[in-house]
Amino acid sequence: MSTIMKASRQWATRPADERFVSLWDLNDAVHKFRQTSSSKVLPSRSLECVPVEGDHKALQVVGPNGAPVNVTNWAFGQISARAGAPAGYLRTLPSPLAADNINYGLQYVRDREDLGVLLHKPEEGSPELRAVTGPQYGRIWNSTITQALVDRFGDGITGDFRVPGEFGKHVDVTKDNTTLYASDRDMFVFLADEEHRITVPNRRNGQSGDLARGFFVWNSEVGSTTFGIATFLFDYVCANRIVWGADQYAEVRIRHTASAADRWLDEVVPAIENYANSSSQSVVLAIEDAKKSRIDNVDVFLAKRFTKSQANAIKAAHLSDEDRPIENLWDAATGITAYARGVQFQDERVKLEREAGKVLDLATK
Repeated sequence: MSTIMKASRQWATRPADERFVSLWDLNDAVHKFRQTSSSKVLPSRSLECVPVEGDHKALQVVGPNGAPVNVTNWAFGQISARAGAPAGYLRTLPSPLAADNINYGLQYVRDREDLGVLLHKPEEGSPELRAVTGPQYGRIWNSTITQALVDRFGDGITGDFRVPGEFGKHVDVTKDNTTLYASDRDMFVFLADEEHRITVPNRRNGQSGDLARGFFVWNSEVGSTTFGIATFLFDYVCANRIVWGADQYAEVRIRHTASAADRWLDEVVPAIENYANSSSQSVVLAIEDAKKSRIDNVDVFLAKRFTKSQANAIKAAHLSDEDRPIENLWDAATGITAYARGVQFQDERVKLEREAGKVLDLATK
């Protein structure tokens, strides 16, 4: 058992215009972004940075058609990287000098290459360059994901899976407590079913406990992160959107390669559907299967998956919690999560929890 801070970090950093109070509102916003965006592949030497007259810090990019477009902060970092120039340093320079550095890199230092560019043309305001990626970037549109979520979960505030409450109690969703976010860089969704809780045997010190199901989905159309989905059980979510008492964390990530969109359809949509349809009974049966799956040699079993010090710590954590040694796959999984509770770094805890999930999966193979 551990805490998960992923949703809390989103909650703490998102401005008001990146927060949505229903899946419908989020879906409408990202659909509008898609409808007003276009992608194309251009040769790197057809792009030129120019300073904005009267603004010594602003840059625009001119393409083959000669029309200048504004550049998002994220796209500036990407085009700087393509030019072989450090974006952090360029941001400290006057725009004419920064433009010269980028243009020199694109025209002379780097080999000619094709670039994938994503342009956004809003109904009001100037067009902007949102992304500069490789030509084979496998874009999964945020709207594709949100539409699948709407089709399955509706508005995200009234169905079984919805924006989680606070300390297990339902609350009206506002921009202050929502877990639905999107910007020109990325999106993040956290939904949970806190009504149909799952009774898990031997939750703490041999006592059973009732846990809710939750999942995260995240994505970026512009290359700032992979696409991913994570599922887990948990006790409750606090007002700061920290997930407390998390268990059985499992995660799937898909890099934005050429086949990314197909993999979304082939792997992730069925996974979401199965997770939404899984009953409390099916989870309990999976746990019971794990408890029946005895481990012949615990030391060998753990040695294949962990370092010697980790294996010893896992055995000790289980012995401390349950007052007996590890005997089966369920014991091993609970020992791993018990050990993870004391690990300082969140990334390492999540990695351990994934391994616990893999151990549980062995019972069904």
